[in-house]
Amino acid sequence: MNKVILLDKRPLGKPVINNFKFIEEKNPVAADGQVLLKTLYVSVDPYLRGRMSNVKSYVPSFKLNEPIQSGIIAEVIESRNPVYKVGDFVSARLDWKELQVSDGKDLIKVDGNAVNLSAYLGILGMTGLTAYLGLTEIAKPKAGETLVVSGAAGAVGSIVGQIGKILGCRVIGIGKVN
Repeated sequence: MNKVILLDKRPLGKPVINNFKFIEEKNPVAADGQVLLKTLYVSVDPYLRGRMSNVKSYVPSFKLNEPIQSGIIAEVIESRNPVYKVGDFVSARLDWKELQVSDGKDLIKVDGNAVNLSAYLGILGMTGLTAYLGLTEIAKPKAGETLVVSGAAGAVGSIVGQIGKILGCRVIGIGKVN
């Protein structure tokens, strides 16, 4: 049976185990053009808390009694899609399910031999890209300048500080570690 995590109740404050429902469903089967994926790593990012609320935001709220979604690293365990073979590793925004099928359109192949696969959910994923592009394409600091990172204790801010140092900036980090 396939394990799935649903949002059962909207959290008031910090999410607790009772906000989620853990169910089992029949294992999915890949049809023509699809791949069967096995979840290996799930990204649990701060923005997910906002999606658990029913408020207008830049991303839609999670629906109750449906699977949570986030960045996931998965392994192709069956392929009926010519682009993917068994043993490929992929990254995508997917449901919190142990097994799921995909048509492959939103999957990004990742190299399981180059780095630890979990890096594709952090430094080589959305967090790292946000830090890198925000700093190099928007802020565009120059060597010798002072870079102040107001969220330096967070995932993106900590990477911004490191990239700033690599670029030759004097970095001042502001942040609270809980």
